[in-house]
Amino acid sequence: MSKWVKEHGLLLANVALFLIFFGGMILSGASSYSEDQLAHGEPAVTVAQYLGTGAFVEATFENWESEFLQMGMYVVLTVFLFQKGSSESKPMGKDAPQDQDPRDATIKPSTPWPVKRGGVVLKLYEHSLSIMFLLLFLASFALHAIGGSEEYNSEQESHGQPTVSILGYLATSRFWFESFQNWQSEFLAVAVLVGTSVYLREKGSPESKPVAEPHYETGA
Repeated sequence: MSKWVKEHGLLLANVALFLIFFGGMILSGASSYSEDQLAHGEPAVTVAQYLGTGAFVEATFENWESEFLQMGMYVVLTVFLFQKGSSESKPMGKDAPQDQDPRDATIKPSTPWPVKRGGVVLKLYEHSLSIMFLLLFLASFALHAIGGSEEYNSEQESHGQPTVSILGYLATSRFWFESFQNWQSEFLAVAVLVGTSVYLREKGSPESKPVAEPHYETGA
């Protein structure tokens, strides 16, 4: 068991941190939502009731949407673009293992089955990582719109204003403000990581070049 935990420690740690912070978001979000309800003469809600509100759905998926967009775009951009000296870039001027054609690979028992199968299955598998992020982004985008429209309409009704459809909500400045405010921060974080990894180091991290490696060396 200890060996399995060590082999999957990075994933387990991130899942644990996600659950801790997601739980904190739910509890604090329910409290904040109830305070707002009481301020408007409406009843407070339980945590379970809060999970069914548009406010929770909107807050959750507008953030997930930006994360999946960031990671998906990063995966795709690093296929074609380089940053000299950055550990986040493929090496420049020489072949990278990621560019090797799997059709030329020696088939082994441990070779992923899509590679063994070939054809359309392999074609999809070659881009499965970006496809997964695209689907997660689209799903989160849709749920952001659904939850956001519900919350928006609730506010509109409380002020005696007309409600909108989900498509109508997509045409509001509020929806795009929520999206852009998250998207810009995600790409700022990536730009900072890509740029600073040229000059700064973190000993022991695969996200950093070796500490003594020259600034101009690109990738690993």
